[in-house]
Amino acid sequence: MAANAISPVAARWIRAWLILLGLLVYATILVGGATRLTDSGLSITEWQPVKGALPPLDEASWLAEFDKYRETTQYKLQNHGMSLAEFQFIYWWEWGHRQLGRFIGLVAVIGLAVFAARRWLGGGLGWKLLGLVALGGLQGAIGWWMVASGMGDTDRVSVAPYRLMTHFSLALLILCVITWLWLSLRGAPRAAAPEGRRTSILLLALVFMQMAAGALVAGLDAGRSYNDWPLMAGELVPSHYIQGDLGIRSLFEGRAATQFNHRVLAYVLWGLSLWAAWRYWGGALARPFAVLAALVSAQALWGILTLLNAAPLTLALVHQGLGVIVTLAAVYLVWRAAAPATPSPVQE
Repeated sequence: MAANAISPVAARWIRAWLILLGLLVYATILVGGATRLTDSGLSITEWQPVKGALPPLDEASWLAEFDKYRETTQYKLQNHGMSLAEFQFIYWWEWGHRQLGRFIGLVAVIGLAVFAARRWLGGGLGWKLLGLVALGGLQGAIGWWMVASGMGDTDRVSVAPYRLMTHFSLALLILCVITWLWLSLRGAPRAAAPEGRRTSILLLALVFMQMAAGALVAGLDAGRSYNDWPLMAGELVPSHYIQGDLGIRSLFEGRAATQFNHRVLAYVLWGLSLWAAWRYWGGALARPFAVLAALVSAQALWGILTLLNAAPLTLALVHQGLGVIVTLAAVYLVWRAAAPATPSPVQE
């Protein structure tokens, strides 16, 4: 056995742990999407990583939480007069989202501790998994940074769109890292296909940019505006793409600009994925390129359907969930195309 090699048994357990983490992160992304679409993200006004794990357990506790929420701008300008039952509905969405985050942290830390105790983290794997856990901790802090943008002395009735984009993008990055590590622990060496490497990396970059652009659209509820297609309010390019009161910030805070950018990126990504599937047909990467093109096509068509229906909860969540799958397919494509820098750490 080579020095610092990982046994097949260790690799099998670590890969199972990574699958569990990946599924939990995916679930959290979907619950986070529902939290945003139901305007629930500002219902819990404090960040209490440990104490906040327990929800209100009696009427007095519920009323105390409701009183805190009634001090927010969102309540005063958007939800004034809502009932306790209506508050509980949005509270449970946000609490569930935070609880999933806590559970992910628990699974991550316990798993890492067990693997370290069993000396299964050779070949530099320990540092990689420690970095993964650190990203999870950073995500929790960014989550509160996002929520804080809608608290205090502000005229916002929702979180800042660019902070939502940051929070979502980091969650997506964490899922990509989990996927890459899982693939790298397969044991069997992969046959590199350098002829498609640059195209695969470009596709992954475009997919990630498109997902980040979609987060801006979600943060501004821009998917519920301009619900005609292929034009926007009857125009090819919206005349108020740059809003006078926002200037360059329209790219991040303007509904017309963010939705238009999301559309244009979709067209570019769709066209490039179809071209790549044709270009590399018959080669070593024919199947992953074709799968990615099919997924991008499905996502584009579902996005149009979601837009035409003004982004209802179910359609929008499917759109987000499918977008994550597209991202992971792009990660797999890059992994297949890239020549391994080092031999597999798993003992053959």
